[in-house]
Amino acid sequence: MTTETISDAMRRARRALAAVETYSQKQVDDIARMFARIVYDRAEPLARLAVDETRMGVYEHKVKKNLGKARILWSEMKGQKSVGVLRELPEAGLIEIANPKGVIGAVTPCTNPIVTPMCNAMFAVKGRNVIIVAPHPRARKCAVRLVEMYREGLERMGVPPDIVQVLAEPSVELTGQLMKAVDVVIATGGMGMVKAAYSSGKPSFGVGAGNVQCLIDAGVDYERATAKMIEGRAFDNGIICSGEQTMIAPARDYDRVVAAAVKAGACHLDDPEAVGKLRNAIFPGGAMNKNLVGRPAAEVAAAAGVAIPAGTAVIIVKPERHGEGEAFSQEKMCPVMSAYSYSTWEEAVAIARENLLVEGAGHSVSIHSDDKEHLLYAGERLPVSRLLVNQICSTMNGGSFFNGLAATTTLGCGSWGNNSISENLSWRHLFNVSRIAMVKPGGRQPTDEEIWA
Repeated sequence: MTTETISDAMRRARRALAAVETYSQKQVDDIARMFARIVYDRAEPLARLAVDETRMGVYEHKVKKNLGKARILWSEMKGQKSVGVLRELPEAGLIEIANPKGVIGAVTPCTNPIVTPMCNAMFAVKGRNVIIVAPHPRARKCAVRLVEMYREGLERMGVPPDIVQVLAEPSVELTGQLMKAVDVVIATGGMGMVKAAYSSGKPSFGVGAGNVQCLIDAGVDYERATAKMIEGRAFDNGIICSGEQTMIAPARDYDRVVAAAVKAGACHLDDPEAVGKLRNAIFPGGAMNKNLVGRPAAEVAAAAGVAIPAGTAVIIVKPERHGEGEAFSQEKMCPVMSAYSYSTWEEAVAIARENLLVEGAGHSVSIHSDDKEHLLYAGERLPVSRLLVNQICSTMNGGSFFNGLAATTTLGCGSWGNNSISENLSWRHLFNVSRIAMVKPGGRQPTDEEIWA
């Protein structure tokens, strides 16, 4: 694709936008539902395509992801206003009206090659926008196939298919050109692409790196907590940005916590030689080994020359240090966790904070605790946008039927992560709001004495 083709794609997008801008709430909702239902109904073949093309992740988990995200995204936006008058506030003399943002450029990753473009397309059309998807080159076939199915569905509905387009031969250069041409950018992927989005001159929504620290409070049900952590770390072979990364457990019960984790499918390595071999294999030269991203625990161990029990889902390593200077303080995009012990809750929070300042500031932590004071202490001191409590972080941090976080595949990390928002990106971010401001009933200017009292 050339610059001229990008221009042609934009011309077609503008024509489609002129149509969708006139659509009713029901019309855009019908389209959004269709986008979700296609992934839901074809969860298995789309999961197979994702694993075969990207060579990362777990087929069965991707099936669950396709089904789960389609359900939660549509359920959350179903029946919600995004067209015309959003609300009237008589006491404030305000009427709020939704208006489209325009052409959305969505940069999508190879780690979520189906559900991220699905989510972006649903968000875009909910606000009466159109979208052009720029996939990671390693996930090109996934994006092309999904968009083909969407366009076929749009044609059956009598809707201009150019509401959704895709860069069929993506590259860094073309994606950069697209970001400069569209009205709004959503960048979900590596930090280099996110920085490019913010440098495009267009309003952008990006994400920060994940490195979820898991704090286990003393006295909780260790088997229940570790079962959730191991399930989350093993999910899709550890490529989810919200996946559990580090276990921080009370020193007095560390052995009990480890035993519970082993029962849940992990193995625990604290031998310095074995830990060193894994470190060198996963982080050669200090950076994540691309060949081990999304690969199972057995392959990671084999690459390091370390023996682990058959059937191990997650490898837990116990480094001698944390924070700066320890590679295991970084995000590990494979089913490996680091583990530390603490004497006080204050120390646990400090360990998490130091690791987050190495990588993952702004993203999330996972806490297993029923102590509200401990939760508040962590919330006031940890530089993260989400603190998920007593849940599986990898599968529930992006919204769930069991928490109040917005359903999404794009998790903003605030200024800590060099992002524009510190919340889950929602369809509510993808329309402009016009406010009609009338004179407030009974409005008056207070006296100076009242103002300065």
